[in-house]
Amino acid sequence: MERCINRLKQWRGLATRTDKLAIAYQAALHLAGILIWTRR
Repeated sequence: MERCINRLKQWRGLATRTDKLAIAYQAALHLAGILIWTRR
């Protein structure tokens, strides 16, 4: 789990949370998770 969180921190938009809407932040989080999972 800790490795996954560290990989998500590499995504600047997620690290700084520039999205104002929670749904947009959640969508970006899902997209980043899917891309990380497929590249594994």
